[in-house]
Amino acid sequence: MSDELTRPVDHGQDVHRKRFPTLFEVLSRKTVAPLDLFSFYIYMRDQQRSVDYLDFWLDVSQHLQLCRLYVRRLHRSLVEDTPELEKASKRSSYMQTFDDAGEGPSNEKDMDDQRLSAFLRSDRPSRNHSPQNSQGSNHSHDPPHRSFAMTPGDSSSPGQMSSQDNTQPRREDLRASAEKILYTYLLPGSEREIIIPQSILNDVQNAIEGPDQRSDPELFDQAKDYVFQAMERDAYPGFLQNKGLGNLVPQSMMIRLIVGLVSFFAAVWTAFVLIFLDMSRATRCWLILPFFIAIYLIITHQYMLDPLIALAGYSEYTLFDFNKIRETFVQKTLTRRAITVLVLFIIVLTAVCCLFIFVPGKRL
Repeated sequence: MSDELTRPVDHGQDVHRKRFPTLFEVLSRKTVAPLDLFSFYIYMRDQQRSVDYLDFWLDVSQHLQLCRLYVRRLHRSLVEDTPELEKASKRSSYMQTFDDAGEGPSNEKDMDDQRLSAFLRSDRPSRNHSPQNSQGSNHSHDPPHRSFAMTPGDSSSPGQMSSQDNTQPRREDLRASAEKILYTYLLPGSEREIIIPQSILNDVQNAIEGPDQRSDPELFDQAKDYVFQAMERDAYPGFLQNKGLGNLVPQSMMIRLIVGLVSFFAAVWTAFVLIFLDMSRATRCWLILPFFIAIYLIITHQYMLDPLIALAGYSEYTLFDFNKIRETFVQKTLTRRAITVLVLFIIVLTAVCCLFIFVPGKRL
């Protein structure tokens, strides 16, 4: 499992928030399990079936990081050619301008991101790198792109974008990265096409392939905002319900429902057999065991919550793969729901067992 997706950014008190996190906090890696970015990626991949939208968001964020590295390289070159008395002021000015730029939706970004994009727009790319040449070679080589590390034993586990801190990106790399996003996610018939309004697609395509040949991160702002709103509206509420109010994945819930129903019908059939054979009440007390299994599994399916696992402080990432709950508010919420579910389970189990154990027997 990649550290970048599983390790949250250190934000201290954010882990102890008294509410569920927002989608922007999840995407910014300000959350921990079970509402971390890795859990959201698995949810989008396995349940929502729209992981391409999240991958687009991550690739655009990676493009922003690539742009920052490029500007740092230019700044470093500038400082090396600057007299010593001017270096300190240039360095502090640069760090204030670019290092703290945000990665969220355009309405959450500050002026630093806009300055970064404006700087890149003023630094025009070489005309020797044409969009037609890049498009024609798109399938023969990949520009800087996210690579996923695999979790041991799980070949489908996502990782995070490969780091490029040890390389020096060129302007051609920025353009190749922007074109890769366009040709992978946005153009009709692309490998992992996502659905966005045609007007937004036209704006992005014209900005990249037009005379300006833009590669600054701001050109993806409209598409990124649209994808963010789509995930926030269509996917995130289900994710919160699944991981914030429950601790089971759908595959586990289906197995529990099937086993629970089989156990329940077996328990009812056995109970009628014992009743009509006029067996003693002591013998019929053995019915508690199959009814216990059946009712517990059915209730955990109904509430998407295994109360014993929740009280132990664990949540299910994938089928039978449990991880410690680290989000304090989620742990408190699941603990309260687990106690409620256990009380309901005890009441139902007691009523059903009393019905079949204490009813008078009659031999047929």
